[in-house]
Amino acid sequence: MLTLEERIEKLLSKTEALVLLTNKANGYWSMVKFAFNIPLVLTSSAMCIINSISEDANEVKIPNIVVNAVSVLIISLNNSIKANEKCDLFKRLGQQLLLLTGKIENDDIIDEGEFKILAMTYENLVNDIEFSDIPNRYKIMVAESFKDRYLPLQLNGCSGNNKYHKRNSGGSVELVNIV
Repeated sequence: MLTLEERIEKLLSKTEALVLLTNKANGYWSMVKFAFNIPLVLTSSAMCIINSISEDANEVKIPNIVVNAVSVLIISLNNSIKANEKCDLFKRLGQQLLLLTGKIENDDIIDEGEFKILAMTYENLVNDIEFSDIPNRYKIMVAESFKDRYLPLQLNGCSGNNKYHKRNSGGSVELVNIV
């Protein structure tokens, strides 16, 4: 059985790993959101230019339809992917995990009751994380960064992001988990 100090250290390590992971996920979804917004700005600008060039509405009818169709397609894809919501979710969770990390680090005396509250807060935050929306490269990067520390269950190889390499040992080859 781990001592209270060891359990606090374990919780702190897992929380710090998730802060890094959610920040990476937030950055990723922020870039996706940005990538969808640029074409929308361009199509809106194109529509404005097309409509101001001609005095006859019939001349710009087909270009307007094409530009509108492209805009609707981009908006539909953006709504399907829900990049805005994912970006906001990971930003909010990252901030909450950072606050939890600060509470654990800055509290000099944590008793058993307070630890249970901190652990429950951690579990509630972990339940809100959509790990399937985080690219595997970030999971692997965080797992490698924290390889000498405690990792959340979702990053310690159970989610299929573990790496193996071959090791020769006395003439036989075995696979060794390096995460």
